[in-house]
Amino acid sequence: MGARTPSPRPSPASGRGGLQRVLEPETLDHLAADDPAAQRSRRDLRRVNAFMGARGILERALARVLGHGADRPLRVLEIGCGDGRLMLGVAQHRGDRWPSVKLDLLDRQPIVDAATVAAYAAAGWQARPVVADVLDWAAAEDAAERWDVVVANLFLHHFQGESLRRVLGGCVARADALVACEPRRSRFAFAASHLIFFLGANAVTRRDGVLSVRAGFVGRELSDAWPGAAGGWRVDEYDDGLFTHCLCVSRVGAAS
Repeated sequence: MGARTPSPRPSPASGRGGLQRVLEPETLDHLAADDPAAQRSRRDLRRVNAFMGARGILERALARVLGHGADRPLRVLEIGCGDGRLMLGVAQHRGDRWPSVKLDLLDRQPIVDAATVAAYAAAGWQARPVVADVLDWAAAEDAAERWDVVVANLFLHHFQGESLRRVLGGCVARADALVACEPRRSRFAFAASHLIFFLGANAVTRRDGVLSVRAGFVGRELSDAWPGAAGGWRVDEYDDGLFTHCLCVSRVGAAS
């Protein structure tokens, strides 16, 4: 969703789960926004996120870098946001914790609809869809626009090597924190990814779910890719739930 998909190439890391990291093009990334199969797959992803407890995992990760409340409006950017519905759940459930958020929703495709933007407004957040490629965003020379935190949910696993470092480098240059919730690459998660047809997933989601796990992360793989200067950032990489691997990074001394 919003990612430039690299050519299939294995990473040298195998991780604790014994699975070598392999990236392959995911089908949804190459379907038009109005393709019926893509629309169905995005609905599938909402069910998958609900099954995985993604909203709660993301809220806990945000609390690590933002604290359990804010005394000022925050600027948040979600990269690879898809239809924007996951962060909407956060706004509706925890809007009292982080009120008056100004949220930018970045994706390559114009998927966030007017009804979703209106639902954010009803929850007290101001949402703005941004249609752009994340690598172009990361490479932008004008870094005057800044955010308190960048959010990535099931997105960074689309990248490896230099492309991953470029995305993370954009976060270093333009934000005070990053929260990323990614697939955990383990044999258990890999086996479970073959069973999402029980959630009613279509062929696109069933294929992409398996590929997402193979491209996921374990251990300190994301921490090792973080390009921020040592000592200038608090870096926390951990597992949450059965299927999710998280990276929370915050600038030392940044106000939360």
